[in-house]
Amino acid sequence: MELDALELRTSALLVIDMQNAFVHEKGTLGISGVDTRRLAAIVPAVKALVERCRAAGMPVIWTVQEHFQADAVRARKKLAAHTAKRKQISALAGTWDEEIIGELKELAAIDSSMVVRKHRFGAFYATRLEQLLRMLGTQTLFVTGTTTNACVETTIREAYLRDYDVVAVTDCISGVNAEWEQTALKVWGQYFCGIADSAVVAAWLDAQRKPRALGFAHMLLQVADLEASKRFYTELLGFTERRAKPLADGRPFVPFHQGIALTTGGPGKPVQIDHIAFRVHDVAGINERLKRAHVKFFQDLHDGIYGRTIYVADPDGNKIELYEEAT
Repeated sequence: MELDALELRTSALLVIDMQNAFVHEKGTLGISGVDTRRLAAIVPAVKALVERCRAAGMPVIWTVQEHFQADAVRARKKLAAHTAKRKQISALAGTWDEEIIGELKELAAIDSSMVVRKHRFGAFYATRLEQLLRMLGTQTLFVTGTTTNACVETTIREAYLRDYDVVAVTDCISGVNAEWEQTALKVWGQYFCGIADSAVVAAWLDAQRKPRALGFAHMLLQVADLEASKRFYTELLGFTERRAKPLADGRPFVPFHQGIALTTGGPGKPVQIDHIAFRVHDVAGINERLKRAHVKFFQDLHDGIYGRTIYVADPDGNKIELYEEAT
């Protein structure tokens, strides 16, 4: 699967229910006759991916399923709940069964604010996950964990219905039945999410961390009459103005949310495009790369309006602004 359209800065890793109840041989599934070896087989891959994502600065969110011995809501059901089909109720609050497995426990404990408790299959249903994702600025969810056809699938569907971009990390997801698992992957890939293994995700993380342009930011136009041009774009075209400081050379700077900005022409300069700006990742790294390539610099690395900034010439001499947003 192609992940190039996704951005690290708007992505998060979701680790679903890697708990003793579902993965450990002495947990609820194990003592209920489920072969937990295939469930536990993903642990090394999950651990490696969690560590890789944390190193790249991607938020890692953990879900913990939690049940109560007495559940008045489930008690109203006329048909048996899934919890009644096991030797015991799984992941009871406050028990060893509920805890995240030992191999991952310390990683999950690094930031308790990233642990989301849930009481049903879906990680979104009646939890704080969606608000947490909004606060993190998340658009893409990389999904891992257990079990394939219950909590993982329910969460993938919930995320898709909320218009998140979703990637199922295949070697980091496990279920109780291999046949069900293959069917689930076919359905997911057709309807709900992208499919990739952790090696592909790791390669994408490496590419995301390299110095690179993120996207178009604005184009600066030099105009003869700033006020007349401003009225044209706002009153006639409906552009909306953003607040900004003057340019470093003292000229006025009028940026719009629609992607262009205005300034006055310098002495003796014709009316023209002043420069084109792009947001980038690791402007210092790009700065070094361009210097090694002997690219012409209009202005070296400095604190600009939006963050650390350089101005360089493209092969045709056009002025290109490259900036990394201040955090």
